[in-house]
Amino acid sequence: MKKLVLLLLIAALILTVGEAFAEKKYTIGTVVKVDGIAWFDRMREGVTKFGEDTGHETFLLGPPKADAALQVQIIEDLIAQGVDAICVVPFSPEALEPVLKKAMDQGIIVIAHEATNQQNVNYDIEAFDNAGYGAHLMDHLAKYMGEEGEFAVFVGSLTSKSHNEWIDAALARQQEKYPNMKVVTDRVEEYDDQTVAYEKTKELLKTYPNLKGIQGSAMSTAPGAGLAVEEKGLQDKVMVVGTSLVSVTGQYLESGAVKLISFWDPADAGYVMNKLAVMLLEGQDVTEGMDLGVPGYNAIKKDGKVLYGSAWVDVTKENMDKYNF
Repeated sequence: MKKLVLLLLIAALILTVGEAFAEKKYTIGTVVKVDGIAWFDRMREGVTKFGEDTGHETFLLGPPKADAALQVQIIEDLIAQGVDAICVVPFSPEALEPVLKKAMDQGIIVIAHEATNQQNVNYDIEAFDNAGYGAHLMDHLAKYMGEEGEFAVFVGSLTSKSHNEWIDAALARQQEKYPNMKVVTDRVEEYDDQTVAYEKTKELLKTYPNLKGIQGSAMSTAPGAGLAVEEKGLQDKVMVVGTSLVSVTGQYLESGAVKLISFWDPADAGYVMNKLAVMLLEGQDVTEGMDLGVPGYNAIKKDGKVLYGSAWVDVTKENMDKYNF
């Protein structure tokens, strides 16, 4: 009888512990480059949805302007709050290394996005291979330019790893395949600010009257450049392509001031970052070919701590109506 009671007590204890483990809810903060712009507003939707789907506490924060020091402070605050995981889209990966190391030293899971060179992370998740994406955009720019003429390239920041990887690959593709095209100046830095992109495009159009093309990286470049091109009535002369969203660039696609935008859905990126964080918190393995259950992330490629999906889409005037973000 005593043995039976003991066995029942042990079984009840195991069941209770198992239920407690199964019901464990985590707190995950996602820190982005800058809050209040359409790209990261859309990412917030994915972060929020993950919390709604799973019951975990998920939220997104970002500085009011693209500033690495402000990102550091937000992460310091999250560490002090004792969150279980931090997901981050760094403005400057190098500037965040010390604070992310501090987080990891305290047992916090760290997942990055757009930061393949980030060292103090458990994993960085990319929507696609950055070199392939940059070359792909250059192929489109070359097509619209007739494979000849002067062009300029924009980045959000000279410290933005993904933006500069895209441009590195774009310029390499241009040198390899389009020798009659010429980049007219160094990478134009626009700080993820549409107004800055607009002003710098106006300067370029004045300085280089034969300019035929612009390739953007930050979401803000295409609409900023598109407005400048539209104001000058240069839709048939200056070809603009880049990463953006229909919600902010659609009017310029419609007018022809922007020829093509490409993007991955930032909501999906936010969702998979948080999903990866929970997987690691629960001790699950991350493996080559795994399916994260989100379109574009169904067969993950793994290269050390960097994970790649295949999640980009191209949008022109002809198919823009398919996208509501």
